Amino acid sequence: MNQALAVALTAPPYAVLTYALPPGFAPGELPVGLCLLVPMGKTIRAGVVWEAGVAPPEGVALRPALFPLERRPACDAGYLDLVRNLASRHLSPPGRILGALLPRGMRTAQVEFVLAEAGLEKRLTAKGLSRLDPEALAGLATAWRDGRLRCRLAGEAADPLCRLAADPPWPVRPGAARQRTLLDTLCDAGPMPLSELKKRLGDGTVPILRRLVALGLVRLDAGEAAGEGEGAAALAPETTGRGLAALPPVTDEQRAALESLLPVLDAPDGAARLVFGVTGSGKTRLYMELAAAALARGRRVLLLAPEVALAARLHRAAEQAFPGRPVLLYHGYQPPPVREAAFRRAAGPDAPLLVCGTRSALLLPLRDIGLIVLDEEHDGAFKQEDRLPYQAKEVAFFRARQSGALLVLGSATPDVKTFQAAREGHVPMVRLAHRVGAGGMPTVELVDMRAAPKLTAVPAAGESGDRTGVLTDLAAAALAEVVARGEQAMILLNRRGYAPLLFCLDCETPVRCPHCELSLTYHKDRERLVCHYCGHARAHPSPCPACGGTRFLPMGVGAEMLEEQLGGILPAGAAVARLDRDIARRPERAEAILADFAAGRAQVLVGTQMLSKGHHFPEVTLVVAADADLGRALPDYRASERTFQLLTQLSGRAGRGGRPGRVLIQTRTPQDPFFRHVVTGDFEGFFEQELSRRRRLCYPPFTRLGLARLSFPRDFEAGFAAATAVGQAMRQAAAPLQVRVLGPAPAPLALVAGRRRLHCLLKAEDWPSLRRVFAAGRQALPAPDKVRLTLDLDPVDML
Repeated sequence: MNQALAVALTAPPYAVLTYALPPGFAPGELPVGLCLLVPMGKTIRAGVVWEAGVAPPEGVALRPALFPLERRPACDAGYLDLVRNLASRHLSPPGRILGALLPRGMRTAQVEFVLAEAGLEKRLTAKGLSRLDPEALAGLATAWRDGRLRCRLAGEAADPLCRLAADPPWPVRPGAARQRTLLDTLCDAGPMPLSELKKRLGDGTVPILRRLVALGLVRLDAGEAAGEGEGAAALAPETTGRGLAALPPVTDEQRAALESLLPVLDAPDGAARLVFGVTGSGKTRLYMELAAAALARGRRVLLLAPEVALAARLHRAAEQAFPGRPVLLYHGYQPPPVREAAFRRAAGPDAPLLVCGTRSALLLPLRDIGLIVLDEEHDGAFKQEDRLPYQAKEVAFFRARQSGALLVLGSATPDVKTFQAAREGHVPMVRLAHRVGAGGMPTVELVDMRAAPKLTAVPAAGESGDRTGVLTDLAAAALAEVVARGEQAMILLNRRGYAPLLFCLDCETPVRCPHCELSLTYHKDRERLVCHYCGHARAHPSPCPACGGTRFLPMGVGAEMLEEQLGGILPAGAAVARLDRDIARRPERAEAILADFAAGRAQVLVGTQMLSKGHHFPEVTLVVAADADLGRALPDYRASERTFQLLTQLSGRAGRGGRPGRVLIQTRTPQDPFFRHVVTGDFEGFFEQELSRRRRLCYPPFTRLGLARLSFPRDFEAGFAAATAVGQAMRQAAAPLQVRVLGPAPAPLALVAGRRRLHCLLKAEDWPSLRRVFAAGRQALPAPDKVRLTLDLDPVDML
């Protein structure tokens, strides 16, 4: 009989193996998609039923699977189709994809089974379960069915979640190095279970943690309680919401857009539409009307944003629009218990459910999706580069076709490829050309940084000489005027930290990362020098690692320094807030800063590119781009597109209330034709210029692009020879497929985290040809234990 199970292992070796049914379970009880434990050699592995009811190989005695990890599969057949799609894209086994997608509790053998018998609890580990005879296992199967046996992560109840309770600078003694290390670890990595923290920091972690808890710098949450509490809060319906009917009526332009979009919700094979609307044109209101229609059809809705703060804003808007309905918030900064609870909630019964989140929410096991929205679809944050590289738009297209859903891509500055697809009719376009309400589009002015005098920053303690600030006198005067009038302003400086370079005045060299040979960024509030690529950090002040000197000069201006400098520019009593990735590591802190600014408790908001996206502050009448040239010279074919999008989106933050808005863009190249399009907000003019350049240089959308990344330890002498062999194999495979292979050549960031990095750029007419060329290079790879080779399709990060 066909009673065997094909199981995809979610840990190395990620193989798909065949097993007999575990004792006590009948055919059909372990369906496709169910997570379970299986033996492999002398170890226990977790896996997912990839196929049920398969015929066992002839003449082979199969080992039985051990035990299920869940009663009802969170992953149905449709979700496994998504896994197959991702596996084929990345030339990876399905188990590796599942290992990246599933929560830890569904892909680990580090679990314990708790049996309630006569008021007592008996615990069994996976290893202990494997030692039981078939009769005992069959008895446990009965207890599993009637609910007396449950499964949880080993030590879950006693493993509290550690999280920061305060922002830097932290009031700890200069010599308390281990306290500072623990605080830095939580600041960089986010909340983590105590067991993981002890694994990272070693013996003695608990006493240090107790001290920091007593100081109010760290908070401990009980594992299960934290997960259930936050998950419940995220799912709780908002009882104070007034519903869509209480909002201002839709405009004629919005109504026309809805009349073209609503019928597409019923397209049996799914459909995609681009909503091309200027900033402030009411795209969010459009999303809510579409969500209401999808929920009314009994279907599920995904509203995605590129940043956690924007996802939280969508979540609040959805709670207000749909009081009494379950609204789920999901993003990668949530603690693991919360994400696992959300994953299982998404896989629950097919009742209408609205999910707001970042790109990872797209990988939840939702069934019967009716609407998927990618707001700010142009944003690079929709592409994941690490672990499992994927482009959220591609996954969204797949899921929309799979579920028969409407995919809405919304932006005031669409991705060039998306806009080209719309122009060619592949993704029909809906336009919103006017702002909603009294606010008009702001006036945009260029400020020549070469000619205009710039403010001189006061040197910090221990420094000598003046430092030139980044704001011109014109911009500083405009800021002071706006604050004096009781209005608000936003300043963009797309550079984290206090200063991007710390220069040693004794040996006349910058302080560099020992693992990357890149300059360390000075973060004054943390008193640290940090590498933004590998995470290496060292205390400051401390002697120069090259010469032992102690005289340093911060060079360049970061957002943190600009925040400090504004104290000498603005009227007395004016409050300044800052928002960047360092602060956004604690999402609750980022949301508090935005809430304070919205309430008028801060007059000026300084930050990096996070400022430009989707925020609505009616009192903001002035926006300043402190250095508009940052990013334009990067070795990336998208550099101009990203800068145009950033500046246009930033400009859209001004004048959204009743008062006129003003935008000052500081640049060293005001004569560049690029800025003509920025000043006029002419996206289509920029698009034509950019399209012409890409056609000439053979870049997307006129070709398919892949980036093969090679890396090896810096002291591995055979690494360059291995890269040469890979390149030759790729070129040989590329010739008959008409694929262009450029490289391998040193990456722009040639050494990161102690590994040499080389890039090989592949250009082809189709994706399968790219994959075949890459596969040839991977087969020719010598020393695979030393040399890593990965393929990034349609790369966003070219560094």
